[in-house]
Amino acid sequence: MTFKNRYLLLFLLFLFLIPMQMIAQTRLTIHDLIPGGKTYTDFVPATLNQLKWCGNAYIYVEGEEVIGVQPGKTGKVIVSLSELNIAIGEQTKTIHLTKMPVFSVPYEKQAILSFTEKGELFHYDLQEKAIVARYMLPEEGKNYEFSPGSSLIAYTAGNNINILSPNNQVMAVTCETTEHVVCGQAVHQREFGIRKGLFWSPSGTKLAFYRMDESMVTDYPIVNIDTRIAQAEPYKYPMAGMKSHEVTIGIYDLQSGETVWLKTGELKEKYLTNIGWSPDEKSVYVAELNRGQNECHLVRYEVSTGEREAILFTETKNTYVEPQHPVQFLPADPDKFIWQSERDGFNHIYLYDTTGKLLQQVTSGPWMVTDVLGFDPKGETLFYRSTAARPDDPSGNVTALENHTWKVNLKSGKQACLTPKPGVHQVLLSPDRKYALDLFSSPSIPREIDLLDLKTHQPTVLFQAEDPYKAYTLPDIEVGQIKAADGVTDLNYRLVKPVELDESKTYPVIMYVYGGPHSQLISNSWQYGTRGWDLYMAQQGVIVFTLDGRGSANRGHAFESAIFRNLGVHEMADQMQGVDFLKSLPYVGPDRIGVHGWSYGGFMTTNLMLTYPDIFKVGVAGGPVIDWSQYEIMYGERYMDHPDDNPDGYTNANLKLKAGNLKGRLLLIHGDVDPVVVWQHSLGFLKACIEADTYPDYFVYPRHPHNVTGKDRLHLYEKITRYFTDYL
Repeated sequence: MTFKNRYLLLFLLFLFLIPMQMIAQTRLTIHDLIPGGKTYTDFVPATLNQLKWCGNAYIYVEGEEVIGVQPGKTGKVIVSLSELNIAIGEQTKTIHLTKMPVFSVPYEKQAILSFTEKGELFHYDLQEKAIVARYMLPEEGKNYEFSPGSSLIAYTAGNNINILSPNNQVMAVTCETTEHVVCGQAVHQREFGIRKGLFWSPSGTKLAFYRMDESMVTDYPIVNIDTRIAQAEPYKYPMAGMKSHEVTIGIYDLQSGETVWLKTGELKEKYLTNIGWSPDEKSVYVAELNRGQNECHLVRYEVSTGEREAILFTETKNTYVEPQHPVQFLPADPDKFIWQSERDGFNHIYLYDTTGKLLQQVTSGPWMVTDVLGFDPKGETLFYRSTAARPDDPSGNVTALENHTWKVNLKSGKQACLTPKPGVHQVLLSPDRKYALDLFSSPSIPREIDLLDLKTHQPTVLFQAEDPYKAYTLPDIEVGQIKAADGVTDLNYRLVKPVELDESKTYPVIMYVYGGPHSQLISNSWQYGTRGWDLYMAQQGVIVFTLDGRGSANRGHAFESAIFRNLGVHEMADQMQGVDFLKSLPYVGPDRIGVHGWSYGGFMTTNLMLTYPDIFKVGVAGGPVIDWSQYEIMYGERYMDHPDDNPDGYTNANLKLKAGNLKGRLLLIHGDVDPVVVWQHSLGFLKACIEADTYPDYFVYPRHPHNVTGKDRLHLYEKITRYFTDYL
């Protein structure tokens, strides 16, 4: 080959390789976009790591150093990894940190960092530069609950509760020997805002706890296949209409070593929720809900005797009452507390005195309070987060795409928005309530962190993340509103369009759906809340459409409870409005519509495939509820009532009875140790399909519970992608 020909060949190869390289640089892989992917963390918007308040300074981790900043001053290193190791070395020679641990701040007004390493919990004093407490955490310990008032740690060991002191003395609180009596753990399937089972009094001298008797609940056979011969690991799972567990509340007094049991009455079929202490520790407040979940009493009990002191008030609805938050007392007035309720149709804040007298409704309007952040030291100003529109929002935020932080003066009622920038905000208040850290994002801002002056309301930008996708070609994302099936209600939709959309062509569509309570998929957060898989599919030439229909969160009680007693009816009707919208777009292939969802979304996916078999060509349903009579009591009966009281609703929502309608390609996916939507749901559906001569596809993730996590999540989304690629 001559030099000229060799040069020409190299030049042609260069021209060929450059476009391929550019394509590689402008397309994101599934590893980039799915949690568990090899490069996923490279595309998570940057932040100030472990940002939090420590005293009235905010701190964050940068490499091998913790930086502390007093507002208005220059930050400085307050502890390094080497300093931590020196302090640890003075306590033990067996532990050496190779990277900064994950910190918490156990005391609101003390500069102490807490972290765990190799089964030990350390408290590091930033002023003394020393470990000031070292707890030896027992191997069997779980559900740790620290008391700032007494520096004690309560925890569960098996079915019982112990307390660990700073000098590592262990005190037994309970000594239950019956196998199915459990103390100190979350109860009622973690519904009603219940996330734990241990509740310290303010001073840490008393401990309230749940005791749950599950002996009357049927065992559900979860199977462990990791042993040579598979072993049954029974799980107590009370299904709708069946016998539930019985719960009582104990109060343990550390000084006397005695436990007093609250006298909650002989009626066992009820829910004891939202436990809260009075400031003087003489009373405990409990929200008690009947099994029908349509009547809630706020009850005060005397700690010393367990006697019921008073029913402060009662809330009823013809649908359901769902208390989510305990009482919160005003810092400077132990005779007043706030309560959150949806009694006027939206979650709002109410001020009461301890006799149960309503003093005022603190917030009101067609929007939801989503979180109460706290009070100022005097208890005169309350800080909260809500979907109320920022003052300059021309849309009025009526569809709850944003949330903002507000403050309200409890005497005057005057309110002010503290986060005027558009987007979705998470605010951390300083202990002295003079400043706040505002972590927020918007459709075009991956992450910004501002320091807010709570008096002047002026923000100072501390950090702005770069767009992690700036070097890549991303799809256009459109957000708008369409009418619900009722012809009145506005619904939010999100349309992720294929990269380099050509409107003269038609494209397949995947509708990603959830559709049930406690979930909102579309917001004015980064990229409108679009998931990584949606972006990935848009790169493959697929439209991904999402609609928050009636039944979903943050739009008020009427919006959510539209599904009451008839799960799947109004939610599907709204999704079909979405189908009509999609068909109106010239670039949508009307004969290539697919649907995908998980859990409630798996129920919706399967239901849509069976109810509208001529519309949906392909579906992938993960962890699907198939028969609501086989779902747990608390959630199931809240939205469907007792099966004896709503037989038609349960029948209409039983997808096994629709198995013969299947026409398209449907893939069901389930984890075989799912304790939320038990495996029986999808297995029962397969049996119904066999009997009906229909042919779904099926895939199981061994040893995974309700969600597939870790590296297997990548396999999950590769599986889902291949299914839609093959059949849509």
